[in-house]
Amino acid sequence: MAELKIAVMGASGRMGRALVRAVCEADGAIVSGGTEQAGSAALGADLGTLAGLEPLGVALSADAASVIAGADAILDFTAPGATAAFARLAAQHGVAHIIGTTGFRAEDEAAITEAAQRSVIVKAGNMSLGVNLLTALTAKVAAALDIDFDIEIVEMHHRHKVDAPSGTALMLAEAAAKGRGVSLEDKGVRVRDGHTGARQPGDIGMQSLRGGSVVGDHSVIFAGNGERVILSHHAEDRSIFARGAVKAALWARDKEPGIYSMIDVLGL
Repeated sequence: MAELKIAVMGASGRMGRALVRAVCEADGAIVSGGTEQAGSAALGADLGTLAGLEPLGVALSADAASVIAGADAILDFTAPGATAAFARLAAQHGVAHIIGTTGFRAEDEAAITEAAQRSVIVKAGNMSLGVNLLTALTAKVAAALDIDFDIEIVEMHHRHKVDAPSGTALMLAEAAAKGRGVSLEDKGVRVRDGHTGARQPGDIGMQSLRGGSVVGDHSVIFAGNGERVILSHHAEDRSIFARGAVKAALWARDKEPGIYSMIDVLGL
């Protein structure tokens, strides 16, 4: 089987460079292109050199349409508006779209859902094996423990992260809600400030911390009377997300159009 041609969107950023390295390390995949915003000082640079590797003979481009048209799959950890635009382009060419972007608005989600009618989309708040295992465990524990166990999710990321709660925290909260058989929209609590009154039974709380260079820490706390169960994951390197994204791209190769998750990719 021919090697899968993978393009990296936002390839000059920290995550983009990690994605380029992960594609180069993977069997059965090659870097076919990479994009960055118009005006970036890195445009024209070799993607391998940007990623700290030997030159690949592939230059960073601002022409997303041509880069996507020349790929079998794209890896996208950019920004909500950009991801929605890339989804439309990927759908036009039947290119698989692996989405690690978070912080979507309703209109962005609608664009992605529409694109999934014509292309394979793997979308996840987190693409690491450990976090997706944590997500599966969270749903099971939430189902096993009754409402006397309060659920709180605490996440911490580096000072540059722009959205809160993190996509992973929301993914974990959705898993907890699913386990409890409730709607996160009804039971999710993102902010507590001032005289809030007592905690309501069944609430699923989310707290966000920002500081330093933290790649990503997530804990799901089940707090009962006299005991707590805490499920945690600590990311130490962005490469875990990059490797998961490449795995998703390879998995998506023969799938029908639609929206899939890393739970599907990993068979969890």
